[in-house]
Amino acid sequence: SQSEQQILSSRLECVQSISDGVLAEAKCTDSNLVTLLSQKGSGAKTQTQSSLKLLQVETEMLYKKVDPKDLYVTSMLYEREETGREVTGGEVSDLVWKLCLAHSASFETADLFMTLVFELRHLSLEALKALWQRSSFKCRDNWEPLIDALPSCATEACVVLMKEIIASGEVEEDKVEYFFWSFSFIPKPTLGMIESLATLLKSPGTSQSCFLGVTALLHRFCSAHDSCDGLPAVQSVMRTLGKFLGGNCTVQDSEQLREMQLVLKAIGNAGLAAASLTPVLSLCASLQNNPIKIRLAAIQAFRRIPCSVRVSDLLSASD
Repeated sequence: SQSEQQILSSRLECVQSISDGVLAEAKCTDSNLVTLLSQKGSGAKTQTQSSLKLLQVETEMLYKKVDPKDLYVTSMLYEREETGREVTGGEVSDLVWKLCLAHSASFETADLFMTLVFELRHLSLEALKALWQRSSFKCRDNWEPLIDALPSCATEACVVLMKEIIASGEVEEDKVEYFFWSFSFIPKPTLGMIESLATLLKSPGTSQSCFLGVTALLHRFCSAHDSCDGLPAVQSVMRTLGKFLGGNCTVQDSEQLREMQLVLKAIGNAGLAAASLTPVLSLCASLQNNPIKIRLAAIQAFRRIPCSVRVSDLLSASD
């Protein structure tokens, strides 16, 4: 039957010559015959001949000598070569326009976006504010490149701009949450960042992400700076959180219970900066009238506080 006929017939023949364990020469012939169903044995045939011959063997490979002083260990994540040129707000604004015009799922868009993030890091706060006035628009698919790039910038100027954008209510709630969560991943927080973000905690209707993001940033800052709990900006954040505790973490209803759990979790995030609140935390954990969820959250808030802080009251409360 026609279904049993072989339509394509291929054949590969190679002759190899080996000398002293090394392939010296190889000659191959590749034949392909495409037969027609109506005429068995006839059709189109192709034949390809190839020859590979060893010309020489390098006995020694020469490498360029590198000065060990020029070598360093680093992570390749998000690392780009610095060009040394000055970045202007106008150039970054043009870059945002290019992103809007580029196809959303292309390599060009990914490269442009990474360029935008790195160039934002070179702009001052004044230049960023001017850029925001010019480029805070949505692309035709409702994408806002500048809004998405700011959380990855991680400079003090970018954080201050994000704080001002949040306070002004110029962006949607989901983008505000995106800003808050990004604070947790800033590798090198500065005191200026804390001073700027401390005011957000005092704003009415502050979200859970704000508490957790700011205190996670505070923990990373204090891990790199000794005696950070004596800085006015750090003390301002902890005073704000301390006021929510009310002296002993007493709650009246389920809504206050959820809010108190959030505040205690945020205090636990703060770590070293929360040392001044240990007496209140101990009282919250030891008060028998407090719900068990509150007492456990108060105990867990000690998780990053150093052992050098006296917690004898807490230990007796856990008994």
